[in-house]
Amino acid sequence: MKIYETIGIDISKLTMDVSIHSNKAYLKVENSIKGFKKMIKWVYKTSSFTKEEILFIFEHTGMYSYQLSVYLTQQEIPFAMVSGLAIKRSLGIVRGKDDKVDSKNIALYGYRMREELSPTIIPIAKLQSIKFLLQMRERLVKQRAGYKASYKEYKRILVRKENLVLLETQEKMIHYLTKQIKIVNDKIKKEIKQDEQLYEMYLRIISIKGVGTQTALIMIVTTNGFTKFVSWRKYASYCGIAPFPNQSGSSLRGKTKISNLANKKIKSLLDLCAKSAIQFNPEMKAYYNRRVSEGKNKKSVINIIRNKLLARIFAVVKRNTDYVDIFKFAA
Repeated sequence: MKIYETIGIDISKLTMDVSIHSNKAYLKVENSIKGFKKMIKWVYKTSSFTKEEILFIFEHTGMYSYQLSVYLTQQEIPFAMVSGLAIKRSLGIVRGKDDKVDSKNIALYGYRMREELSPTIIPIAKLQSIKFLLQMRERLVKQRAGYKASYKEYKRILVRKENLVLLETQEKMIHYLTKQIKIVNDKIKKEIKQDEQLYEMYLRIISIKGVGTQTALIMIVTTNGFTKFVSWRKYASYCGIAPFPNQSGSSLRGKTKISNLANKKIKSLLDLCAKSAIQFNPEMKAYYNRRVSEGKNKKSVINIIRNKLLARIFAVVKRNTDYVDIFKFAA
C-alpha cells in the first residue's frame, strides 16, 4: 500500500476537525455515524488522490475514537491510530491549542511518517468486550478502595450510634461494589471461555507460577491476542520494564535504567507477578536470593524477574504449550 495523501482528524467528544494534508482543506463534522459519512464523502471529493492512496490518521482517545475506528474498519478504509505523545514530540515547541491546527499537525505527522505507519487493525469483538469489562472492573475496584479507606477512618474516629447513616451508607456502597465486581468478573470468565483460542491462550499463561488471572487477561487484550507485538522485548519496552542505556560521549556515564514512558497498569501487574514468583516459585526464589547475595540491587533483580516472566508468557503462547517447570527435575 503506497500512501500519497494523509487525512488528520482531531477527535473530541462531540465533534471532529478534519484536515487534508496536500491542499490544506478543512472540515468540521459531528463525532457520529452521520459525521463519518459526511467526512468520507468530502475527503474523496476534495482530495486529488485515489481511495487506495489515502490514509486517515487520528489519536487513540479511548471511547471518543472507538466508534470511528469501528466504522472505518467496516467500510474497509485504511486508518492509523497513533500516540498523541509521538505527534506532540514530532512538532517541537508548540504554544497554545487549537483543534483545527491540531488536525493539520496530525495530517503533517502522518505524511512525514507515511512510509513507517501501518494501518491499524482493531481487536476482534470478543477482545473489545473483555477490554471494556476490564476497564469497568478497574473503575469499580478503585471506587471500592476509596470507600474502604474513608470508612476505616470514620469508623476509627466517629461514634457509630451518632453517625449511623454515614457509616451504614458506606458499608452498603462497599457491599454493592463488591457484588458488582463479582458480576463483572463472572462475565469476563464467560466471555473468555466462549472463544476457544483465547481461552487456551489464557490457560497457557496462568500455568506459569506467579502469573495471575488479571495479568493474563490484560496481556491478551493489550497484545491483541499476541498479534500486535513481534517479540516479548518489544512488549517489555511498551510496559516500561526494558532497560535502556543512559550515556552520552565521555561526560555522561549513567546507569542503565528503565523508562517512565510505559503502560503503568501492566507494569504494576508484572511487578506483583515477580514478587509472587519470588515467594512461591522455587526457581525464581533461588535466583533472587543468589543475585541479592552477590550484591545486586533488589529492584534490579525484581525487574530481571519481570522480564523472565514476560519472556515465558510469550514463549508458551507462541509454542501453544503449557509451561513446564524443569527446575524441579534439576539435580
